[in-house]
Amino acid sequence: MEWKEDTLRILDQTKLPLTECFLDLKTMADVIEAIQSLRVRGAPAIGVTAAYGMVLAAKSIITSETATFRRQLRGMANSLIAARPTAVNLEWAVECIMEDLQNHPEIPATDIPKRILEHARMIHEDDQQRCKAMAENGQELISDQSRILTHCNTGYLATSGMGTALGVLFAAHARGKVGMVYVDETRPLLQGARLTAWECTKAGMPHTLICDSMAAVLMQEGKVDGVIVGADRIASDGSVANKIGTYGLAVQANYHGIPFHVAAPLSTFDAQLSSGESIPIEGRDASEVHTVMGRLQIGPDETPCWNPAFDVTPPSLISNIITEAGIFNAPFDTQAILEAIEMDRLGKGIFD
Repeated sequence: MEWKEDTLRILDQTKLPLTECFLDLKTMADVIEAIQSLRVRGAPAIGVTAAYGMVLAAKSIITSETATFRRQLRGMANSLIAARPTAVNLEWAVECIMEDLQNHPEIPATDIPKRILEHARMIHEDDQQRCKAMAENGQELISDQSRILTHCNTGYLATSGMGTALGVLFAAHARGKVGMVYVDETRPLLQGARLTAWECTKAGMPHTLICDSMAAVLMQEGKVDGVIVGADRIASDGSVANKIGTYGLAVQANYHGIPFHVAAPLSTFDAQLSSGESIPIEGRDASEVHTVMGRLQIGPDETPCWNPAFDVTPPSLISNIITEAGIFNAPFDTQAILEAIEMDRLGKGIFD
């Protein structure tokens, strides 16, 4: 993504892998539509996009009266946060910006858009640095010629840097450590087939695409050395909300004695949630299940569908959580996680 001349340019992920098409987002409404329609997706990428969305929101407010300006901005911030409820990076980025403004009541309305743009650029660069650190930290968990299964998409497309889980694999590939990456298709929206396979191809990383239903047999045949996934929200006990299907993979990996790794920045942790039971799960339209990418109908219109976008994997099924600050090893220490979140908040989440 790129910010230039009061416009946020993004790669439209709904068009991949067939077409590489860029979109120019010029209003907060454009940003909300892009997030809800999955033109931009991946928790870190959504957070960065939301930060720039706050710039567009501020620029659209027509008043020089500071209190009125801030009140209107708060309402727009709430609308942006509501665009997707599970990915906590969205709320994290928006609230970082709002907290900074609250801490600086002396900033006049005319200067607020510039202040937010400075903060958005900081969040953008910060995400890139977090990705690099995660990739390096994760190398100790990847042995030579590892065969790794991954779910959904967690690479460049899902962040503004090199990625989370897939970023670890890109770094391992650069060291010649990757034997094979198994990419599951990730129904119903095929983020693995469309996006991860596309990124692996671009990187020249050995990979094989499989249907979601093939993962267990692949493990049974001894072809998987580890599973690595990303996260959209992590509770303080280590419960992980991620793309639907993650929980099933964790159960299968646990049964077959295969390590199950999660890679996510500390901005994805939610200190307010003590367990995964409290993580809000986004429900999406039945049409995503009735059809394949809206093109081929595979179910009768009359048949109801259940379409949660995410599931929650309990900490008992997770081997490690890779972050930019280091690796949390199971069994997870809630106090250590809370301390890491607080240290990150003090060092990264406050503009000053």
